[in-house]
Amino acid sequence: MELINNTERGAFELPVQDGVAFISYKANGDVFSLMHTEVPEELEGQGIGSALIEQTFHYLEANNLRMVPRCAFVMTYLKRHPKWNRLLDESAAV
Repeated sequence: MELINNTERGAFELPVQDGVAFISYKANGDVFSLMHTEVPEELEGQGIGSALIEQTFHYLEANNLRMVPRCAFVMTYLKRHPKWNRLLDESAAV
């Protein structure tokens, strides 16, 4: 599973089986507001959402980008994995 940055749709996408898991975003320069995470219903509970977030964070870090979490799932993930707080933009409050 390889992460795709679909700039036309404004989403980081992860193709899975016959569907696509995604995190929608709004970009403002080098800051990405992560708005909503969605996994195909039939694949929920299999760790796909967490894998999607992890790959998204690696993408942001590799490209020197910052984030503002607006999605409850992303915020919960950050609480469980605080090492990723290093990617937070100063305007982010988690």
